[in-house]
Amino acid sequence: MKLNQLRDLTCIVESGSLRAAARRLGVAQPLLTRSVKSLEKELGTPLFDRQPTGMVLTPLGQRFYERARLVTNELRRAQEELQQAQGNATGTVTAGLSIMPHMGMLPRALPAFRRRYPAVRIRLIEGLFPDLQEGLWKGEIDFYVGVTPRQVPPGFIHERLSGNTRAVMARHDHPLIGARTLADLVQAEWALPAADFNNEQDLTHIFLERGLPAPRVALEACTALSMMVALASTDLLALLPVQWTAFSPLRGCLEQLRLEELLVAPDISLIRRSELPLTLAADYFCDLLRREI
Repeated sequence: MKLNQLRDLTCIVESGSLRAAARRLGVAQPLLTRSVKSLEKELGTPLFDRQPTGMVLTPLGQRFYERARLVTNELRRAQEELQQAQGNATGTVTAGLSIMPHMGMLPRALPAFRRRYPAVRIRLIEGLFPDLQEGLWKGEIDFYVGVTPRQVPPGFIHERLSGNTRAVMARHDHPLIGARTLADLVQAEWALPAADFNNEQDLTHIFLERGLPAPRVALEACTALSMMVALASTDLLALLPVQWTAFSPLRGCLEQLRLEELLVAPDISLIRRSELPLTLAADYFCDLLRREI
């Protein structure tokens, strides 16, 4: 079995067809066909069903592909690590970040990283750990920084970075912008951000424990952009990581309600696969994010 055969297999699956994979790899399509047939012969089983609509992995092919993808991802990392160690800093760093590090850590960490590694491509994915777990496990995402999940499964290194607090955010000219307690907000409608827990139940508990009626939720936003648009264009309120208050692009558009209550947020953590060491560039990016905490 040759590494180029694993590369060809993963590229065919990820490209969706032989023709697209050949274009992506810059090789003739018959060469890819022979590569796959040779691999199937060596393994003693078909890896693809040849259908009119294209090549579809067999059940055994799917199992083999999952392993092959891990190997090819790690081979890519190994090559990038050597290049970076020799001063030829190229490659890709893929980071999964929840909203808090996007707002509070990335604006200063990103320019510093670009100065140190200008030729390294950065791929940023917004999401919570449960959404990114599969990509981390398969080696497609280098690390995750964000809201601590309810449970971190075996096989991952979990590093708590800090605690956090939340703030109530609204558009700058909201009728309730002068509110000072949660009791002043009982008639408001709310937008919920994505969270790794029952966000509506959490918001309701905050009100109920203070003897207030449960708030009315009118919208759920799965991305930061959706939340920005919702808050800027309506009278909705949202309970968000306090880092939203210092995010300069939002100044003059969204503001924090200066409430007397302290609203605790989930901890912020860094999580990565335990068996997959970070490249020099990915490790440096992690260090920059840690410093911003």
